[in-house]
Amino acid sequence: MASLSVGLHVIRKRGIGRSAAVERRNLLTVCRFSVKTLLDRSCFETIDDSFPEFINFVSILEHIFNHRLKGQTTWFGYESPRSFWDYIKAACSKVPHNCIRSIESMENVRSSRAKGRAWIRVVLMEKRLSEYLSSALRDLKTTRRCYEEGAVMLGEEAGLLADTLIGLNTVDFSFCLKGDGLDSSSPTVIDYTPYLKFTQSTDSISSDEEEMRTLGSSGSESSSPDKTATAASIFTEQSNLVNKCKRFEQKYRTALEQKGYLEELVRLREAQLSEAMSHNKALQQNLADAHLSHTLEKEQLEYIILELQDQLTVMKNNDLRSRQELTAHLTNQWPSPVVLDANAVALDTLLYRKSTGQWEEKSFQSLEQLSADISLSQSSLEPSHTLSVEARTVGAQWRRRDKEETPSLRGLCGSLTSVTSYKSLASLKSSECLASPATEISSPGITPS
Repeated sequence: MASLSVGLHVIRKRGIGRSAAVERRNLLTVCRFSVKTLLDRSCFETIDDSFPEFINFVSILEHIFNHRLKGQTTWFGYESPRSFWDYIKAACSKVPHNCIRSIESMENVRSSRAKGRAWIRVVLMEKRLSEYLSSALRDLKTTRRCYEEGAVMLGEEAGLLADTLIGLNTVDFSFCLKGDGLDSSSPTVIDYTPYLKFTQSTDSISSDEEEMRTLGSSGSESSSPDKTATAASIFTEQSNLVNKCKRFEQKYRTALEQKGYLEELVRLREAQLSEAMSHNKALQQNLADAHLSHTLEKEQLEYIILELQDQLTVMKNNDLRSRQELTAHLTNQWPSPVVLDANAVALDTLLYRKSTGQWEEKSFQSLEQLSADISLSQSSLEPSHTLSVEARTVGAQWRRRDKEETPSLRGLCGSLTSVTSYKSLASLKSSECLASPATEISSPGITPS
């Protein structure tokens, strides 16, 4: 008994697996056929809710999303049915610029089933159904949590389904989401008749011609078998020709629409290419002009730098020459140390005579007169002039008895015996030592008071 129960369990499990596989294959095949019919119909007009091809496609898509969908467990442990909108809302939340919030905020769409149907129509109008489905399949954790084993969304065929739905991005859809048709609680039904095609094998017992022949013989007993066969064959050929003509006409229209679309696309691409080429030429011309202007500016800057360097060199040479000339001029004008020592001795002699009462009151117009007086004093130190100076001094003493001695150089006694003190004579421009500038003397010398 145990082995029998195990065998029944294995058989039941195999049956369940086969039924799930057949169901997946049927849904995917029908979905592929439905996409093809939509593409064929979209070549002539815009698809809306009234087309039977679209109604059948939406029904197939809802069956795929609801295939082996897990229920929602409540707080009390019961499992309530769940709509595929809950899965889409959780798995497609990371899609950029998604429409989930806008669907949630719709006033006339309340149930989860209606929101799922509205989502299908919105993404079809946005031409992003394949993008949403691919993003949901990448979220394996959410997909495994919402679907059972053997579901279409967990199989390898789900990726092929997403690739198949890419073709719908070329179809123009137009829907009205304000109606009450979205809230219908009745389950959708798939119409398989547009996709069923019976092909008769060569080993079949009866054929269409024999059936037509039988019908013809039963309808007219007076007609001969040859006439019946001929009429049946002609009718069959005509029907076949009509069907072939319809198929060829449909293919021709499809090819014509595709040809027009491709020609328009080629014209658009050619216009874009010509615009890009003209823009590229303009950019190249701007680049060449910028390079030329940069080269000219560089050459001008190099010329300016060379000119400034030449001017700097000339200025340095002129400055050096000016320094040399100034040094030579100052060196030539400065008296020698021997002359400075002689002038110091003469000045000491004059101070000595002043202290002994032999000084004559004089006023000097400038330092040149003072230096001239000192030179006269030096000449007076010679032996030939000693006597004359003494005689002149004695005569002068009698003339200035009634005048007081002027202490003009008394404070400088002992300070003009060196070269350094002689150099400081320029600072002696005072009212005590020098005369007023208004007094002009034609030649430097000693002026009696």
